[in-house]
Amino acid sequence: MEKSLGKRGELYVVIQFALAFLVIFGPRTLNGHPSWAEGTISEISTIAGLIFLLFGGFLSVSGLFKLGHNLTPLPLPKENSTLVETGPYSLVRHPIYSGIIFCSFGWALLVHGYLTIIYSIIFFIFFDIKSRFEEKMLSKKFSDYQSYQKKVRKLIPFIY
Repeated sequence: MEKSLGKRGELYVVIQFALAFLVIFGPRTLNGHPSWAEGTISEISTIAGLIFLLFGGFLSVSGLFKLGHNLTPLPLPKENSTLVETGPYSLVRHPIYSGIIFCSFGWALLVHGYLTIIYSIIFFIFFDIKSRFEEKMLSKKFSDYQSYQKKVRKLIPFIY
């Protein structure tokens, strides 16, 4: 199956953009079904959504900057890359993916979309699968990657 993903995992990138498009622009509820009720739940959801969006955006952007010359949209590391374990990479092994996941759930909470929550769950599952593929490549490239895996959670700080 890995060969069908492209030489360097290009299909992962295509799927990632398609899922992002679905989260942002896809239908938020089933036809004829309203978003969740107005009032306290709606207000809490909006505030939580904004917090998730801000945290996710910060995590993703800081991950992008910390990677520096190592940055690639593909899951296969660059030839001349180095292992980054500091900054947001001390919080989670994949802060860019993690940040996108937080933004996705934040957006779902902000727009009060039941279906958007489901898309976000699918996005989370996708990033879990993509990160597994990527971690196989990182383990081959960096001898100390397994030690790093034992110290730092994969996608959700302190949890997973």
